[in-house]
Amino acid sequence: MLRFLTAGESHGKALNAIIEGLPAGLKLNWQRINDFLGRRQAGYGRGTRMQLERDQLEIISGVRNSVTLGTPVSLLIKNQDAENWQDVLAVKKADLSKKRLLKPRPGHADFAGGIKYRHRDLRNVLERASARETAVRTAVGAIAFELLAELGFKIQGQVMSIGSIQANPPEKIVPSDMLRENPLFCTDQEAVEVMLGEIKLAEKAGDSLGGTFQVLAENVPPGLGSHVHWDRRLDGRLAQALMSIPGIKSVEIGLGRASADLPGSQVHDSLFYQPKKGYYRLSNHAGGLEGGITNGERLVVRAAMKPIPTLRKPLETIHWETKKPVGASVERSDVCAVPAAMVVAEAMVAWVLAEAVLEKFAGDHLDELKTNFKNYCAEI
Repeated sequence: MLRFLTAGESHGKALNAIIEGLPAGLKLNWQRINDFLGRRQAGYGRGTRMQLERDQLEIISGVRNSVTLGTPVSLLIKNQDAENWQDVLAVKKADLSKKRLLKPRPGHADFAGGIKYRHRDLRNVLERASARETAVRTAVGAIAFELLAELGFKIQGQVMSIGSIQANPPEKIVPSDMLRENPLFCTDQEAVEVMLGEIKLAEKAGDSLGGTFQVLAENVPPGLGSHVHWDRRLDGRLAQALMSIPGIKSVEIGLGRASADLPGSQVHDSLFYQPKKGYYRLSNHAGGLEGGITNGERLVVRAAMKPIPTLRKPLETIHWETKKPVGASVERSDVCAVPAAMVVAEAMVAWVLAEAVLEKFAGDHLDELKTNFKNYCAEI
């Protein structure tokens, strides 16, 4: 069984994770993994924190000579900003009078987490609820991506909108260099220019912007996931994984919400077969999933992200101790993090697909997994 846990606080010494269940024999491409981390830090609209951090993955165990051993893999990403928070967040003895968070930000976990865990200082909530945690999660997903790449899978995201400005990206994977230098990871350059202007206006107004993005996966065989139990349906697992990313408020697959407005004849994808071509469809409204199982078509997952809740012109809230009305706390934050969230979503889609691949094909060594996968694909 493939699984992982993460730990660490936003301004603590480091973020770390343990991955269990990776097969032996997987050679890691360090450049590609660190490129994943670099893209998460990029994108127009990010805050000053990204100027301080230069995320580089360290692997503590489970890998030798860049090849997985089949044992648990321990990951570490150091927080460069931690040296400025040593007294505040020290494990043994901290100065609890410094940098206290007493004005919960509407839309953040501050209030709900403070109530649930009975914290007097809401920084105890902020430090773990922060999207900084997604740095190590991106590293976990990047390793899953390495596994899937060995089987020919391709995964790529694109931003679809910022605020009310809609782009029209193609529903197919494009050459990576078309997105690598793009400030919003979107191939619709005309829309990008307008979206950049909207982000600048929001920054000037002390506001923030959300948006939407899509993640595509190609060369995904039919048969991943299952219809037999609610928690094995792959669409549900993908939705949960994406909704776990801070700020994500909705997820849809294929036509998604639009399918509710159309008759069935315009929603479902007719199925065809030719001896040399095999099974195929002329449309992909289902987004590559039927009954919680992949159907061999391109996987299409989209998500919507709300605006960042930390505003430079803060909303009204209450003081945690006095209960009097005050302006919400202002922490170092982004104006728009939709491109970054899209990269995290790529990583999470890769993780869920890697889970499903290992459930279906198993293998304690990569060669065994590849043989099982090849035989299955030949059979279908």
